[in-house]
Amino acid sequence: MNIGELVLDGFQVDQDRVSAEFEHELTRLVRERGVPLAVDGAVTMDALSGLPPLPAGLSARRLGQELARAVHAGLSGRGEVTR
Repeated sequence: MNIGELVLDGFQVDQDRVSAEFEHELTRLVRERGVPLAVDGAVTMDALSGLPPLPAGLSARRLGQELARAVHAGLSGRGEVTR
């Protein structure tokens, strides 16, 4: 899985820590639950939108985890995919 860019507006956190936590949690979710939208093979998306908002006061660790869960939910069919 390759995610080209994550854009976070309104958060004052360590971006490297958010990125590390995001990657760790998304890897775990994909390993445990798979990626339903890719069941027929590889899938390429330009954007994933329609995901729930995240509170701005989260720690870098928690933000990375919650962001990964939101992205995985989108890859599982909840959210709007632009291809």
